[in-house]
Amino acid sequence: MVQTVCTVMIPAGQRKIILERPLSLHRIFFSVCVIVDQSGWYDSRMSFDDPQFITSYALNGAKKYFMAEGIDIFQGDVWILNASEKSLSYSATEILH
Repeated sequence: MVQTVCTVMIPAGQRKIILERPLSLHRIFFSVCVIVDQSGWYDSRMSFDDPQFITSYALNGAKKYFMAEGIDIFQGDVWILNASEKSLSYSATEILH
């Protein structure tokens, strides 16, 4: 098993891959969290292998995190779009088996 933990700062209006597609192991857990105060509204989007964010998951309001676990979870690139007006930090964790 391998665990990856990273923190990435993404400038306002920019997008970036926060977790890359596993090459030889299988992802069994991952989580993404926006590191901001809980009272503010910061618009962020997360997508799965979709750099255009046509289909995305909102990371804003009271829900500033996403978590998935199991043998059948998403195995591709996880993209983050910082749609807010300031640079934000994101923390990501994954466990590969």
